[in-house]
Amino acid sequence: MPLSPYIARMRQHIGPELLLLYGVSAVVTDDAGQVLLARRGDNGRWSVPAGTVDPGEQPADALVREVHEETGIRIEIERVAGVATHPVVYPNGDACEYLNVWFRCRAVGGTATPDGDESLAVGWFAPDQLPELDDWSRLRITTALRPEQTAWHATPGERHPALGQPDNL
Repeated sequence: MPLSPYIARMRQHIGPELLLLYGVSAVVTDDAGQVLLARRGDNGRWSVPAGTVDPGEQPADALVREVHEETGIRIEIERVAGVATHPVVYPNGDACEYLNVWFRCRAVGGTATPDGDESLAVGWFAPDQLPELDDWSRLRITTALRPEQTAWHATPGERHPALGQPDNL
């Protein structure tokens, strides 16, 4: 999976040491209420579409771009669904801590098509028939699909299991 030019330059300077990055995720539903998932190119797991925010880019713009690039689907953002930090250690040893904002979105066009790099497969799933997902993906889906309109966040001092230890992709 190619790094953004910004992240590649940062990695040249600091190597695999911890990078703090901004990330966005989309919980996208279609008219039937199904959830859009992509099988990630880096670890083969199903997840919600997600990516990093480039310098000077607004999170909503990054989200629209990332979802379309990875899945072929065009979206409309309905609301912010949650915010949290999430640690990741990639297979090559690169460590990141993402400040992730996830959004509830609806599909407004396009055809579900993987890009062959960041996404190996793309599919629509009924919320009660999701494939195997990690706790991080489940947290974003559950909070985005709940009827409450307020954004989810960990309360002060809370150690939610989905946000704990770094994932080893």
